[in-house]
Amino acid sequence: MNDCYLHAAVRTPFGRLGGALSGVRPDDLSAHVLTALLATTPALEPGQVDEVVWGCANQAGEDNRNVGRMGVLLAGWPTSVPATTVNRLCGSSLDAAMIASRAVETGDAAVVVVGGVESMTRAPWVLPKPARAFPAGNAELASTTLGWRLVNPAMPAEWTISLGECNELLAEKFAVGRDRQDDFATRSHQAAAAAWDAGFYDPLVTPVETPDGTVTRDEGIRPDSTPATLARLTPSFRTAEDGGTITAGNASPLNDGASAVLLAADGADVGTDPLARVAGRGAHALDPRDFGYAPVEAAHRALARAGIAWDQVGAVELNEAFAVQSIVCVDEWLAAGLRDRDLVNARGGAIAIGHPLGASGGRVLGTLAARLRESGERYGVAAICIGVGQGLAVVLENTVTEPR
Repeated sequence: MNDCYLHAAVRTPFGRLGGALSGVRPDDLSAHVLTALLATTPALEPGQVDEVVWGCANQAGEDNRNVGRMGVLLAGWPTSVPATTVNRLCGSSLDAAMIASRAVETGDAAVVVVGGVESMTRAPWVLPKPARAFPAGNAELASTTLGWRLVNPAMPAEWTISLGECNELLAEKFAVGRDRQDDFATRSHQAAAAAWDAGFYDPLVTPVETPDGTVTRDEGIRPDSTPATLARLTPSFRTAEDGGTITAGNASPLNDGASAVLLAADGADVGTDPLARVAGRGAHALDPRDFGYAPVEAAHRALARAGIAWDQVGAVELNEAFAVQSIVCVDEWLAAGLRDRDLVNARGGAIAIGHPLGASGGRVLGTLAARLRESGERYGVAAICIGVGQGLAVVLENTVTEPR
């Protein structure tokens, strides 16, 4: 078996719904970030890439027809570079990295580019075809931006409730109140803003040119967020009288963006030294309404396969779909031996940075490698929850001996 190493990672800034990246097609975002990734490894020719594995959660509009392959072609890479698009909803690009790392380890590939894209702004409405010709009634368009649509009536109703209601149930189950959620969200915004100001994200983010100007930073970060300002927001899924705790301020927003990561076998000639080794992978599934809790066991499994324990972990990147599910996951990991809560998302998370579904796995993986390089810690965990009751996690081992 070969070892699989992470050599480079890059992403676009993440734009808000209807914001700065709304005029850019998802296949163009894919091409842009593929081009930017190669710019970080100038000795690597695109024809050396054995495979592109791309994540995308929607695939109902301009991202249809294998958007990974469309990105390769639009980037001007040789037509001989194959590409596939995978869909594990929010975990799509982390799943892409897991699939690719297995291919590298088994010798099926030596150099693989992974990543993903989502334009939640440009996600279309869809109109189902009628079951019979010439129906007399009206038809309803369904938005494909997020969540269930065109639900199979055989699916149990308790499994098809909204993502927000799922997490309200999680808040009740684990007694996580509104105050803790707003505190967590405040830290996400303030840590992300501080990381940008310190230059942490400069080498990880490639600017995007649009007709309205150059987008250089994540659009949703609010550095002036405080628990007091977030406390003024109205709950989004239940009324306050009914115990609603989740608001637009303590959940991830809807976003546009793309990410890319270069993975390669030990000894592959890509022109750069590796940053980290893929040391373990884990997947877990449970009842769909409990999806926010799924990263707990996924990370346990990834650590077991890496042969390490939580007290050896020096950095965690957990995608913040909702503050409540992030809090619950971190609480469980602390109980299992994680040394410090502050090791999680020390440079901000998705509540501030954004969560373009298909791109988020690549973001957390690239950010984790950068944090390990910065700190000199040996091991880190990247984890993500996934709608319909799943979670994924990857363990990275730092291969850079000195902090930068």
